[in-house]
Amino acid sequence: MKLTDPAISATPRRVRSERFGGARSPIAQPTTHNAEPQPRRSPVDTLAAVPVLDITLPVFNEEARLEQNLRRLHGHLTDSFPHTFRITVADNSSTDNTLRIAERLARELPELLVVRFHERGRGNALRQVWQSSPSPVLAYMEADLSTDLSALAPLLAPLLSGHSDLAIGTRLARNSHVIRSSRRGFIPRSYNALLRAVLGAGFSDAQCGFKAVRADVAHRLLPHTRDDGWFLDTELLVIAERCGLRIHEVPVDWTDDPNPSVDVVRTAWADLRGVARLTRDLGRGRVPLHELRQEIGRPPTTPSAGIPGRVLEALAWTLVYALSFLLVRGVVDPLPAHLIALVFVSGGTRLRFQGPVTIFLTLLLGTVALALLPLITTPDRWLEGAALAVASLVAHLGGCLIGRRTT
Repeated sequence: MKLTDPAISATPRRVRSERFGGARSPIAQPTTHNAEPQPRRSPVDTLAAVPVLDITLPVFNEEARLEQNLRRLHGHLTDSFPHTFRITVADNSSTDNTLRIAERLARELPELLVVRFHERGRGNALRQVWQSSPSPVLAYMEADLSTDLSALAPLLAPLLSGHSDLAIGTRLARNSHVIRSSRRGFIPRSYNALLRAVLGAGFSDAQCGFKAVRADVAHRLLPHTRDDGWFLDTELLVIAERCGLRIHEVPVDWTDDPNPSVDVVRTAWADLRGVARLTRDLGRGRVPLHELRQEIGRPPTTPSAGIPGRVLEALAWTLVYALSFLLVRGVVDPLPAHLIALVFVSGGTRLRFQGPVTIFLTLLLGTVALALLPLITTPDRWLEGAALAVASLVAHLGGCLIGRRTT
């Protein structure tokens, strides 16, 4: 098989069904700059001439398991997905027989498309395939199929119906079932806590390789992403959240790959650099969030919290923060206990995120309070906890005032 441009669709298998929330109405198109945000997307036209779903598998040297997993995914979609689909194998310059295996299967399976990229990078492959795909719903998963395919239907349903804009699998939900080592489990929890603390992310699992997005949304957001590697997921989700888009989360059953090909240390370092770069880009206004919000954002479905609501949120956050400090203070010194409590309450709880400005002010004022207390009196841990509670409330007030001035 000759390599095919991803803009050309494979011969689709058509199944007429509305089980996944599809409809005959037109696919939603991006609105103009002057249009008001729509509270709901139009349902996807499941009877269109193009495949309804384009699911991408980025691959690199996957010859040992590629054929088995492609047949498994194709069989699952054929049996359970009631609309037309396409599977795009995005080969990142494999040096083994991955490309030959994929091309041989593409001659057998009409829904399989193979594209090859000379420049490596999962983010680069996804961006190019998604931007040129004609399908209204785009998805991707890892070639090892670590995520159980039973989660695919609930992942796609809210996008087909127009309820949500993006959908992600999460391994960190209470009812997710995950089989992996404790070390491998610590990494995503720490990373997502960092995203909440630094970028104010509201989604729970940025690194799970099981995501989907409506094409009209992807085509507007992807030109504003810069990462060509693993950080593209995080970058896309953060920008989407800042634009007021709706992200649907699906608990997944996930089994760790016993022979991972990913360099964890190198990937983690690249993600940290990506977080720093994205923070700078957002701070400098490189991403036109206001314009994107006006074009494709959704208005809030509930009124924003007023003064009483914000006061209650600040009190609840401060209470958990102070109690966390008191618990840790019996084991470590005041400053480490202060830092541990701050990290826990900002990234490890389900409390509403208070914003990076408030977190920074709490860190600064709390550290100053702990440094001044010994100069005034001989404090015990209860007095230290009370001082940190006052510092937290002042930080919330300062964060609220700064936020008003910048809006």
